[in-house]
Amino acid sequence: MTTTHNQEVLRYTAFSADPEGGNPAGVMLDATGLDDTDMLRIAAELGYSESAFLTPPPEELAGGGTAPTDGTSGIRAYTIRYFSPQVEVPFCGHATVATAIALAERTGPGELVFATRAGTVPVTVAEDEGGALRATLTSVEPKIEEIADADLAEALAALDWPSADLDPALPPRIAYAGARHLVLAAATRARLADLAYDFDRLAALMRRLDLVTLQLVWRESADVFHVRDPFPVGGVVEDPATGAAAAAFGAYARELGLFPGDAAEDTILTLHQGEDLGRPGVLTVTLRPGDPRVRVGGTGARIG
Repeated sequence: MTTTHNQEVLRYTAFSADPEGGNPAGVMLDATGLDDTDMLRIAAELGYSESAFLTPPPEELAGGGTAPTDGTSGIRAYTIRYFSPQVEVPFCGHATVATAIALAERTGPGELVFATRAGTVPVTVAEDEGGALRATLTSVEPKIEEIADADLAEALAALDWPSADLDPALPPRIAYAGARHLVLAAATRARLADLAYDFDRLAALMRRLDLVTLQLVWRESADVFHVRDPFPVGGVVEDPATGAAAAAFGAYARELGLFPGDAAEDTILTLHQGEDLGRPGVLTVTLRPGDPRVRVGGTGARIG
C-alpha cells in the first residue's frame, strides 16, 4: 500500500478539550485506496478503541458531483467507516466528533454529513464562547428493546454484579442509536467504580446479542449521569468516552420517561465518563421535542 501526506493518520481526543482527557481516536481524512485489511491493521497499530476512515460520499449525498470540501459553501459530505483493533463497528460517536473537529480545523466550522453503515449522521461544528470547536452529531432513529432474563443474568455474572446492586428505577434495556448497547444502572457510584469483569465471558455474550458496548450508568441527579463502557468485542477493556452509547442512552432516557413527556424545550443530559480511567470527558445529550433522534455533543483536541 502506498500512502500520501493526505493519508496521514491523525490522533484526536473527543469529549475533552484536554488531549489527556476524553477518548482518543485515529482519524484518516483520506482513506481512498485502503481496503478493509488496511484499515483494520491501522486501527490495531494505533490501539485506540476506534479509528475513523473517510472516503468520498455516496452519490445521493454528493448530489451527483463532488461535495465541497473547502468550507466555502454547502454541506460537506463523506463516507466514514470505523474500526476497532479487532472489528469494524457500524457507528462510533467519539470518532465522529474527533473527525468533525479535525475537518473543521482545516476547513472551518459548519455542517457536515457522514454516510455510516448505520445510516446518515449529520454533524454541526461551531465555536463556543471561548473559541473552542464543539461538534454535535445527530443519531439515526433509535430503538429500545427488553433483554431476556437469561441474557441479563449472564451479563451480571460476567460483570460479577449482584442483581441487588442495580438501580430498580432504571431497568435494564438494549438501546440502539446506530449501534446496540446494553444499559445497566448501578445503584451506587461505588458499584460503578468497581469494574473487574470476565473479559471473554462478556465478549461471548455481546457477540451473541450483537452488542457493541455495555452502557453502565449511575444517576447523580435528575439530568447528570456517570457512565462506563466495557468494550471487549473490540479488544478494549473499557472505552473512555462513548458517543454512540450516549446517543443510545438518550433514547433510553426518553423511553423510560426520565424527563417530562410534555417538555416544550430541549432536554439536556450531562454524562461524565472516563474519570475512573484518568481520562475525564463530558458528553452532552440533547433530546428535542417531536424528534426521536438524539444529539450528542462535545469538544475535542489534537493529540501530540
